[in-house]
Amino acid sequence: MRRGAHIAVLASLLAAACAPAPDNRDGEDAGGPRIASLNPCADAILAEIAPGHLVAVSHYSQDPASSSMDTDVARRFAATSGNAEEIARLDPDVVIAGTFLPPATERALAAMGYRVVKTGSIASVDDARQQVRELAAIADERDAGERLVTEIDESLIAAKPSGQEPVSALVWQSGGLVPGEATLVSDLLRNTGFTNFSAGRGLGQGAVVPLEDVLADPPQVILNAGSGRMQNHPALAALSGRTTDFDTRLTWCGGPTIIAAAARLAEIREGLPR
Repeated sequence: MRRGAHIAVLASLLAAACAPAPDNRDGEDAGGPRIASLNPCADAILAEIAPGHLVAVSHYSQDPASSSMDTDVARRFAATSGNAEEIARLDPDVVIAGTFLPPATERALAAMGYRVVKTGSIASVDDARQQVRELAAIADERDAGERLVTEIDESLIAAKPSGQEPVSALVWQSGGLVPGEATLVSDLLRNTGFTNFSAGRGLGQGAVVPLEDVLADPPQVILNAGSGRMQNHPALAALSGRTTDFDTRLTWCGGPTIIAAAARLAEIREGLPR
């Protein structure tokens, strides 16, 4: 087990720690830090810029319903639910977690000498660039991180229409939830020729727009990012031509997800009536 581990923690985790760790089938003997990711957004970034360092991804990334990355790629790595026993078995140098890492798990990892880095949610493209660079620095893959940042920037440039007025767009999620202004998806809309319809009406993150309000005061385009009753209501037939599907998984993360989201938004923008 790792340096500085307390005897009590060692005893409780001995069986898990002694079991053989799953292979990182994406790259062995890559050198540099071995990283276990418990954060699905970090999974996608690290799989892109540092696959040889990645010993595990979160279980969310192997589930098509929740993954923001190609699940075939995610399944090349071991998966973890994030408990201390699984991490001890993997014995990484660095654990990348979200801000909601349970305190008990964080304490157990610290007691065993693991370095834990928590990466929070991002609210803009600038935040996304910074997140990529931070993870690239941890993995000692700064050049790969800069390449990904360049690809993100190029995707946004390609998706930005020239000489056209912005189009008001409602990102409408299950339950009628909408994103506020200080969110990544709102920034992506601005970067691809749209305005955030809900933010323009003073609605913050997590606000709800009922079906009746959408019908009474519709935006120029409704991006259906959910599969709830409202998104499938027959009354929306009255707004034919204004509604289109937008995969909700494109709203969750930065990194490579931005590239896919920008391409989809450009496709939607191009398909709108002139």
